[in-house]
Amino acid sequence: MVVGAAILLDGRVLACARSHPPEVAGKWEFPGGKVEDGESEHEALIRECREELGVTVAVGDRVGADVPLARGWSVLRVYQARLRGDGRPQAFEHAALRWLSADELDDVTWLPADVPIVAALRPLLADS
Repeated sequence: MVVGAAILLDGRVLACARSHPPEVAGKWEFPGGKVEDGESEHEALIRECREELGVTVAVGDRVGADVPLARGWSVLRVYQARLRGDGRPQAFEHAALRWLSADELDDVTWLPADVPIVAALRPLLADS
């Protein structure tokens, strides 16, 4: 299982540009990663956001449906998240970070697995 965070702030969502591997460098994704043994999905998402971005998040509701990953090795499950505390995301593992409004979601090239999540996220951004 792979989990991702749609971190929402002031009607925008955080997008992260991959820095590696070369075949996906420069493409955009939601922060997150693999759920480790003994970890819940929420625990994994909190850990991944701390490691990748240096922030603490509160995990909320799911966004969209499960997305099968390439060659069926796993599925991506994305959750809404909110920043906790005063910390602001830092690009520790990504090439760049951007806060995108609903109108800006198509300004970046998303990884294929994240495209269905972007579609499900549009109405949430319009309502926030």
